[in-house]
Amino acid sequence: MTVAEKVEGKGLAKGKTQEPNTCRTQCRDNVQQRLERIRKVAKKDKGLKFTALMHHIYDIETLKLAYLALKRDASPGIDGETWRHYGENLDESLRALSGRLKRGGYRAKAVKRTFIPKADGRQRPLGVTALEDKIVQRATVEVLNAIYETEFLGFSYGYRPGKSQHNALDALYTGCLTKYVNWVLDCDIRSFFDTIDHEWLVKMLRHRIADERVIRLIQKWLKAGVLEDGKWREVIEGTPQGGSASPFLANVYLHYAFDTWIRWWRKHHAHGDVIIVRWADDIVVGFQRWSDAVRFRAELVERFRKFRLELHPEKTRLLEFGPFAIGNRKRRDQGKVETFDFLGFTHICGKKRGNGMYTIFRRTIKKRLRAKLREVKIELRQRMHDPIPDVGAWLKGVLTGHYRYYAVPMNNARLWVFHREIKRFWFHALKRRSQRSRMTWERMYRLTDRWLPVPTIYHPYPLRRLGVIT
Repeated sequence: MTVAEKVEGKGLAKGKTQEPNTCRTQCRDNVQQRLERIRKVAKKDKGLKFTALMHHIYDIETLKLAYLALKRDASPGIDGETWRHYGENLDESLRALSGRLKRGGYRAKAVKRTFIPKADGRQRPLGVTALEDKIVQRATVEVLNAIYETEFLGFSYGYRPGKSQHNALDALYTGCLTKYVNWVLDCDIRSFFDTIDHEWLVKMLRHRIADERVIRLIQKWLKAGVLEDGKWREVIEGTPQGGSASPFLANVYLHYAFDTWIRWWRKHHAHGDVIIVRWADDIVVGFQRWSDAVRFRAELVERFRKFRLELHPEKTRLLEFGPFAIGNRKRRDQGKVETFDFLGFTHICGKKRGNGMYTIFRRTIKKRLRAKLREVKIELRQRMHDPIPDVGAWLKGVLTGHYRYYAVPMNNARLWVFHREIKRFWFHALKRRSQRSRMTWERMYRLTDRWLPVPTIYHPYPLRRLGVIT
């Protein structure tokens, strides 16, 4: 939910008044009007520094919309406060929070650190932010987005309003097909969110923000520290993951450290086509010329070193990729063309079956597919004795969610693999419900026809979708 969204009109139950929905819609309109004025000023004068922004952040309407935009069932932070409990006395709580922000009495709480397993077996650190910190971060990002959305460049997609992962995937696919791309640099920044330099970040923010109250507010989050295994630990670099501020601050950091620099580099140093697609710290750069690719990689290492960043030496790869890669590698007897992963899909050079034209196949990453199937299998064991309609409805939601992201053209085979394995897992789970199970495949097919939707391509070809957008 964003501030700009409207509340859908629905018929009221008998005895209900229109007042709550009217208030909520008016709040959105009032906040949006103020943000639009900031946006126009920021767009008109790119060098302007904003000196008075804090009053927009501690505004009651802005804080309320920020609260309403949070996830209802998110885990509580170190304060133990939940979304529903906080909302029981929302107006009074927000007035108190606004007052602390206004007089400088707001204190950011430490982020509770937890770990979740990754597909490769390692542990990914995840921060759980206190509820009031989430509210303030969300409100701050809404205000600052009005400024920075006029600054951020078009090839930056991650965590920006109105931009999705499929926008980035479409841009990459289209760029590789419509530009002269023969080499791809798949960049991986080592522990990016944990290595952002605080001093550099504040310098970057001060390019557009001259309101020191806002700067101090952001510094409070950066210095709040983390709580891990009950022990507080100071954080001298990195951003507090778990709230709205972390992805926004990451975009600001890479905007100055990477985006503006590569735009200048492409204009002054490249001798051929160069395409860029960035989703947060996932970066793919395509080159027409090998010499451009080699020079860019060397200079990128030096550029990142200046801002305390480092390319992962093993995960950052420069590979031959494009319409001539298949023939070139075949002549050199180098085997198949290398592939690269981006936003959940493996990108593969190929030729269309009908006319032999060059295209790019996008397949669900095998590791992601196996990890998701493993997760579903474990959950099915726990739901083994639940009523069949309940389990069927849950599996229907799992499949539908998977299709809505991964159902892109030419990915049918991986979609059917996911569907087939889910069906097999459910069959074996039902057979284990009893030692005298009478579950047969004939009955199983009736259940799958009822509950398990078959794969359907949700997304059009990127060239077609981008043509509609433009």
